[in-house]
Amino acid sequence: MVESMMNKVVLAYAGLRTNARREDGQALVEYALIVSLIAVAAVTVLQLTGHKVVDIFTSIQGDL
Repeated sequence: MVESMMNKVVLAYAGLRTNARREDGQALVEYALIVSLIAVAAVTVLQLTGHKVVDIFTSIQGDL
């Protein structure tokens, strides 16, 4: 009886650890998606404004 109860406790603990690992994996994927979206947005913004920034620096260089 004690052995059976101990097995149930061990199995419950293993199940909890498995669920915790799954949540960590999900959080990691979510963070990776967020970082990739930020990177795509940053590249897009830089591509759209890059020519304007180059023009501004060229103007400053000419004034100097």
